[in-house]
Amino acid sequence: MSLNFGILPLVVALFVAATPALAQETAPLLAASRQAAGKLIQELGAQLREELAKGGPAGAIAVCQRIAPEIAGRISRETGWRVSRVSLKTRNPMLGTPDAWEQQVLAEFDRRAAAGEKPEALEFSEVLEEPAGRFFRYLKAIPAQPLCLTCHGTPEAIDEAVRKRLWLDYPHDRATGYSAGQIRGGVTIKQPL
Repeated sequence: MSLNFGILPLVVALFVAATPALAQETAPLLAASRQAAGKLIQELGAQLREELAKGGPAGAIAVCQRIAPEIAGRISRETGWRVSRVSLKTRNPMLGTPDAWEQQVLAEFDRRAAAGEKPEALEFSEVLEEPAGRFFRYLKAIPAQPLCLTCHGTPEAIDEAVRKRLWLDYPHDRATGYSAGQIRGGVTIKQPL
């Protein structure tokens, strides 16, 4: 089922009001998803700050390249869910390409942020029936922080050594051109029910 995000708040309000049992069922799933997404974001931020202090911006690229997938993989193994980062403008298409549901939600996050909502507060969840079963889906926006712009800012603002390293490591990179507060991507969680 695909939702028209233009009427999403009304649909969600009516759906939740009409199905208190579903809201009760999903409340713990939402809380656990928020915790897992927060854990990934916190650990990644700490690793990035540490590597920036030690090796500078060019050295910090390895954190997003190797350590972020390791953190997401560890959280996925701990929870039994699929936990990862996705973006409409991917840096690594093998790991960050959103599925159709994630694309819709990320596009809606962009629209909501442009309309003035706080990017750091954007999240969305729902229960979906898919061919493989029933899933609780959750997506938490990752707004571009000033730290992120070191590698994800406008090309002219990115240091030459960083640009070269990105070109070597990510020849199909599309993840630049952001300014602070824009939606860089999101943490996505898929829990089987």
